[in-house]
Amino acid sequence: MLATSARLLRLLSLLQRRQEWSGNDLATELDVTTRTLRRDIDRLRDLGYPVNARIGVGGGYQLGVGAEMPPLLLDDEETLAVAVGLQVGTAEPVIGIGEPALRALTKLRQVMPSRLQHRLDALQIEVVSGRRATSAIDITVLTDVSTACHRRERLRFDYRTQGGTETRREVEPYTIVRAESRWYLLAWDLGREDWRSFRLDRMTPKVPTGPRFSPRPLPAEGSAGFVAKGFRAAADQVHARIRVHGRSNRSRAGSQRIGAWSRPTVPMRASSPCAASPRGPSLPG
Repeated sequence: MLATSARLLRLLSLLQRRQEWSGNDLATELDVTTRTLRRDIDRLRDLGYPVNARIGVGGGYQLGVGAEMPPLLLDDEETLAVAVGLQVGTAEPVIGIGEPALRALTKLRQVMPSRLQHRLDALQIEVVSGRRATSAIDITVLTDVSTACHRRERLRFDYRTQGGTETRREVEPYTIVRAESRWYLLAWDLGREDWRSFRLDRMTPKVPTGPRFSPRPLPAEGSAGFVAKGFRAAADQVHARIRVHGRSNRSRAGSQRIGAWSRPTVPMRASSPCAASPRGPSLPG
């Protein structure tokens, strides 16, 4: 039989692996009696782990949600996944997440066994510092919008369009989609009675949120597909002003020809030969 401390760690690992365990199954896994199992459950509770129990037929044990974050027990693959995620998170375009991610990574690395430290060191990522991305969002905006999606509550926010126009929107928020370095909200726009996607970095959510709503069927292409379709359409369509310069021509016919094409505004695809040519017109950023 395992020592008590080792058995408690094994019990904690089992509780984190499955949503619910029956008492008999846990006792069998630990090779103990159900009485010993109950004592071990009480010891975990004394350490701050909220273990819930349901008695009767179909009852069992499950790890609940506590008032504070107790220590976690992770296997090798889970530890590396968390560490790499934190390391990448220090360079994410989310304002307010870099420093906490670095602190958490430092704490995690201090308690790692040497075999995992070596593997993590081999995955070190160098980050080129530069100006903050214009699409960077505040962590509070990300969490507030995510919470409204989870609770199915209407969301009101001020929105700044690409041209700088400020509008007030009220939507039924469904999900957040990340496309490249930008974050989008897929929502049903109540004012326009249609699906819309909104960039989170242009949103200023208002509190409190609105009433709950009943979910609608998502667009046929799904949330990510809908956002990607709009993202590609916006990137594909570029408007440019083209100034055509020609040699001076004093003839009336020549002046009319040059004048007619002096400053046209034409839609152009970003992949067109004219846009790619170094001698072509410059496109607005």
